[in-house]
Amino acid sequence: MDSGFQDSRPRALSVSELNHQARHLLEASFMQVWVEGELSGLSRPPSGHWYFSLKDRRCQIRCAMFRGFNQHVREVPKEGEQVRIRGKVTLYENRGDFQIIVEHIEPAGLGALQQAFEELKRKLQQEGLFDAARKKPLPTTPRHIGVVTSPTGAAIHDILTVLARRCPAIPVTLYPTAVQGKAATADIVRAIDRAARHGVADVLIIGRGGGSLEDLWCFNEEAVARAIAQCPLPTVSAVGHEVDITIADFVADLRAATPSAAAEKISPDQNDWLRQLKEKELRLAGAASRALKRMETKLEHLSARLRDPRRELMEKAQRMDELDLRLGKAIAQRIDRDRVRAAHLEQRLAMQSPAKALSDCQGTVSQLIDRLLRATRETINRRRELLEHMGQTLHVVSPLATLGRGYAIVQQENGDIVRRAGDVKPGETIRARVADGELSANVISVNSGDR
Repeated sequence: MDSGFQDSRPRALSVSELNHQARHLLEASFMQVWVEGELSGLSRPPSGHWYFSLKDRRCQIRCAMFRGFNQHVREVPKEGEQVRIRGKVTLYENRGDFQIIVEHIEPAGLGALQQAFEELKRKLQQEGLFDAARKKPLPTTPRHIGVVTSPTGAAIHDILTVLARRCPAIPVTLYPTAVQGKAATADIVRAIDRAARHGVADVLIIGRGGGSLEDLWCFNEEAVARAIAQCPLPTVSAVGHEVDITIADFVADLRAATPSAAAEKISPDQNDWLRQLKEKELRLAGAASRALKRMETKLEHLSARLRDPRRELMEKAQRMDELDLRLGKAIAQRIDRDRVRAAHLEQRLAMQSPAKALSDCQGTVSQLIDRLLRATRETINRRRELLEHMGQTLHVVSPLATLGRGYAIVQQENGDIVRRAGDVKPGETIRARVADGELSANVISVNSGDR
């Protein structure tokens, strides 16, 4: 039965709902942050993820750097080292832990270079220089390869070694340039322009071997990035080692982890061609043989399936008779099931009839009325007996009963009760209240002696 009571208290959130809302609020308020502090408690489980805390003299915060980001870190930071991190503020909902998901980490001293890198990256990205739609496809089999790098560095040696092994027939033209130092930026831009104007190569590799962030910085300069973006030739950026990321990597049409990897990606392997030709020859011979066998098998199968149409018609007629019998049985079974179900529903309806429920309720109400009347009569009798007993008790202690035994209540003219002989003086008028009235008298003498 509905009691009509409605809970007016505000709805309480579950723990999961609260943590979920808090996480979205944090992520919406802090899109990306840079934080500097002391690295503490670095944990590197087999999953490849890093977990650590970043702290200063007063506070600390938990951090997580997943494998997809930390694999680009050149050197694992050490306990107690001052570092700068870039990441997103969030909440780990399962434990309610406030933390930062780290996307980049660097020693605190490299902050200025990294900031310049991020600012240029953001600027060029907003201009659309990184968009996939503007990137040019590389030729499947290049006719001529151009290389912009140092003529004395390891990069050109690695590229030529790979090409000699994979496809020595492809000609290579080197466009020499400095690849580090203050003059390198303008030198690289000129080399790219020479390659474009030369018009011989149909793909251009731009890069150098590994080095420090400062050594590779010329490939993070805006002039080099714009020269690569404006180059009419398809470009491949091959700067440093696999973990090194430069602005040139984002602008180029393809990024290779190393110069050797660049040569691998753009050159076909002549050994693969030979293997493919042999495989195709074998596959062609096998396919022809299998095709002949399939045609022979199909012919035999069709011959076996050729049958007398009259026999086919008789089989179809027999199948129709079987289906007709099955349909009749299915209909009869369905009717029987529906009849049983209808009887069951009718029985349930009779048991849940409103008339029966009303009759039961009327009987219950009658019983309750009888019980209420009996209880009321019993209560009135008990109260009447209690009232009579209390009246008798009150009468016993009543002052009027005392007056009826010959006693009187004496009062002065002002109404005060006379309790002692000394309360009045001779000649004073007093009143005495007896059981059936009141008397007035004058005091002739007062005797206050002890009895």
